[in-house]
Amino acid sequence: MGNQISKVLNMKNGPNPRAVTIYQVAERAGVSIATVSNALNRPGRVGAATRDRVLAIADELGFVPRLQAVSQARKAMGRIGVVAPFSSYSSFYRRLSGVLTEAASRFVEVSVFDVESAATAASPVLAGIPIRGQLDGLIVMGERIEDSIERRLFDRGTPTVVVDAPSGRFSSVGTDDVAGGRLAASYLLELGHRRFGFMIERQAMPYESQALHRLAGFRQTLEELSGRSLLVVSSMATVEAARSAAREMLDRADRPDAVLGYFDDLAIGVLLAARDLGIRVPDELAVMGYDDGPAAAAVGLTSVRQPFEQTGSVAAQILFSALNGPPQRGVTLLDPSLIERESTAPARSG
Repeated sequence: MGNQISKVLNMKNGPNPRAVTIYQVAERAGVSIATVSNALNRPGRVGAATRDRVLAIADELGFVPRLQAVSQARKAMGRIGVVAPFSSYSSFYRRLSGVLTEAASRFVEVSVFDVESAATAASPVLAGIPIRGQLDGLIVMGERIEDSIERRLFDRGTPTVVVDAPSGRFSSVGTDDVAGGRLAASYLLELGHRRFGFMIERQAMPYESQALHRLAGFRQTLEELSGRSLLVVSSMATVEAARSAAREMLDRADRPDAVLGYFDDLAIGVLLAARDLGIRVPDELAVMGYDDGPAAAAVGLTSVRQPFEQTGSVAAQILFSALNGPPQRGVTLLDPSLIERESTAPARSG
């Protein structure tokens, strides 16, 4: 999380005999050195008002040279940062590959930082990034940037692009998740299914996530085209957790005959739960995933495909454009597509 990011970025800074010290920041802010360290590295341990004051003073004193000065000193754009929950979702590596392809063609170095998933994080893991590290631009994936941090990035003139999350100040790139949910629901309705379930990832904090957007599209289409109800069950983001939750979903008289998992791993958990209960897929239960990762192809899972590599590529193109001229904020949504495999089939009559 933040501490890991701090260590990586601070190694990039190099010695500076005239650099402002952490002692000076602490003295000006009227806090301890430990509080300054936590504000930079473990923002969840510091109150929002104190954290914002410490970061503002660090900026004011020039605790780390401004990104604009760093760029001028290097006389060329040379390094961007990519922040994402890589260890939580392997799909972000595919997005990263699109960024790396674009960066390589421009001879730009990419620094990669792994952070906790927004679904489980209880603190603003991006809080310390704006004043640390010699980065010319930033791509933040799968994380909504806290407003005060987003404002600081914007005020410092740090070109930033957000992927798979909304932003009030920066350009964002993603797949149309509402459309993906609608696509899945329309497909299952066309197959004749009548009772529906949705396996969603449990969220630690309320925010407009991809999961909620997919659920909204799925539910809206069911209501508009069939008026049928939807059973929503949540679990942690692992196959085994989804397997346990899905057993409860399926072990009931009015169980769904078609289930969509928020992403492929949750759908695979549903497949395993069906096997545990002796429910035949797809004869008695249709199961769909989302993302269409390698696991979906391996188990024959019908899935909604996201254009991951293209998403990363487009985000990088937008960032490089902002680095070379005035940034223009916009929202780019790419279309999902349906990949049909053995886990779905027409519903049995009766």
